[in-house]
Amino acid sequence: MAGYRAKTPGPAPELRDRADAVAYAAYRMPATFEAVAAALAALAARLPGWVPAEHLDLGGGTGAATWAAAGVWPGERPTLVLDRAGPALDLGRELAGAAGAPAAVRGARWTRHAIGVPLAPAELVTVSYVLNELPEKERDAAVDAVAAAGRAVVLVEPGTPDGYLRIRTARDRLLAAGLTVLAPCPHGAGCPLTVGDDWCHFGARVTRSALHRRVKGAELPYEDEKFAYVAAFRDPPPTATPAEPRVIRRPRQRKGQVLLDLCAPDGATRALTITKRHGTDAYRRARDTAWGDAYPLPGDGGAAVPSPGGAGAAGPLPGGAGAA
Repeated sequence: MAGYRAKTPGPAPELRDRADAVAYAAYRMPATFEAVAAALAALAARLPGWVPAEHLDLGGGTGAATWAAAGVWPGERPTLVLDRAGPALDLGRELAGAAGAPAAVRGARWTRHAIGVPLAPAELVTVSYVLNELPEKERDAAVDAVAAAGRAVVLVEPGTPDGYLRIRTARDRLLAAGLTVLAPCPHGAGCPLTVGDDWCHFGARVTRSALHRRVKGAELPYEDEKFAYVAAFRDPPPTATPAEPRVIRRPRQRKGQVLLDLCAPDGATRALTITKRHGTDAYRRARDTAWGDAYPLPGDGGAAVPSPGGAGAAGPLPGGAGAA
C-alpha cells in the first residue's frame, strides 16, 4: 500500500509463494475488483449492445479484472491473464476453478508474461494497478503495446494525484495512437484539471467480508476505494451513446439545491446548481446523481458557469458510474 501511494514508483511487491499471493489477494483483490468493475461499467454505458469477443488482462495477477469483466459482460469468451508472478497466476487459476465462477473466468488461461513483450490482439485489454509499478519508459511502452493490441483499452490506477498523472499521460498516448476516449472524459481534448487540490479520480464502495476485516484489522463492514481510470475505444460504433458531462466531484446538497461539478464535452469544467425551478424531474435526478455519473446540462444553459474546482473531494458512493 505504501508503494501504491508513493510519488516515485518502486519495485513491484514480489509474490514469492502461495502465502504471499493469498495475503495479497485477501488484502487487495476486493478493492481492485470494485474499481475495475466501475470503470468497465462506465465503458459499457457508452457502448450499449457491445460485448467484447475476447479479453486480455495485462498484469492481471489473481484475476480481479477478469471477474469484473465477466460481471459487466456475462457469457463465454476467450480470456487471457498475463502476469510475471507465477504464484499469483496459480492462485487466480485456482479461484477461477471454484464452483459458481462465470464461464469466462472458468475458461481463462493464466500465463507468465514480462512487461514489454508484444501482445496478441484482443477486443478488450485491461491494465489495473500496474503502471504505478513500472519506470516511466516501461510504462509508456506498456501503454503503447495495449493501444496497439486492444480495440477497447481500460487503464486503472490508484486515485492519488500521482495515479491521476499516470492516467493522464497514458490518456494522451492512447489518443495519439488513434483511440477515442469514452470514459470518464466526455471529450478528447486536454484534461482541464491540474494537480494540486484537484485531480480526476472516483470512488467505489467495497463491502468487506469477515476475512477482509480480519486481514486489514478493520471494524467497518465497508471501505471506499479511490481510483483514477481511462477507457478508450478504437473506431466507436455509431450505436455509441453521445457523450454527456460527467460529475467529477461528490455532489453537495443544500436546502432546495444540488451543486454539481462537471467535466463537459467542450473540454471545460463547469459548476452547476440545480434547484426546483429547473423542474421536479431535473431536481430529483440531480439529487439522486452520484459522483462519477453522467449528467446533462440544462436546456437553457443558464445554470452552467465556469468552475474553479474539480474532482478533489472524496466521499462514499451509493452507486453510479463511479461506484460499484
